[in-house]
Amino acid sequence: MHTSSTAPRVCILTGSPRKNGNTASLLRTFNETLEQNGAAVELIRLHELTVKPCNACRTCQNVPDGFGCPVDDDMQSVFLSVRAADCLVLACPIYSWYCTAPMKAALDRLVYGMNKYYGKIQGLSLWEGKTAALFLTCGYRVEHAAGPFRTGMINYCRHSKLHYAGMFAARDKGYAVPFMTEEKAAGAADFARRLHNRLITRDTDGEPLSVSVE
Repeated sequence: MHTSSTAPRVCILTGSPRKNGNTASLLRTFNETLEQNGAAVELIRLHELTVKPCNACRTCQNVPDGFGCPVDDDMQSVFLSVRAADCLVLACPIYSWYCTAPMKAALDRLVYGMNKYYGKIQGLSLWEGKTAALFLTCGYRVEHAAGPFRTGMINYCRHSKLHYAGMFAARDKGYAVPFMTEEKAAGAADFARRLHNRLITRDTDGEPLSVSVE
């Protein structure tokens, strides 16, 4: 196991439409803990960008060393941020058992733009070896609500040759119940510390992290 001598770079894509919603509230604790431990964090709010759906033109497959997508929107800069990072965190509320629409559009664009598997000559994964983690909020029991997205992302990571580091998920029990609790804040901070430790030790063989707060 090797220890990195440089600060790990973490790119967080958030798919929540609310700047001060449940996901954002937990992310503040998560981000602060990462930064206190020495990580360099970039937060990208997808709802503030223009992220169009993939149109499956496969033009990107003709550009083996770059994004190559002809769609003129903000995914060009998102691609560069993700490629420059050591770790990608997908922070998102769960809507109808999966991520929100902007997050899904970004994931579809990245799976083609990063993975040059679909052209006449099969190429490489441009983000091979990076770490990916999930940071989720949901309204039903965590396993019931977030399980389908977690399964999808495990397959996504395997296909893209990313290291799946695990999932933090917290449940909202209803509008009449305050969402933020000391337990949830502590869980978010713990997940940040454990994820940071994996990044600096380059631990890719351990069991995926799992922190759930019901």
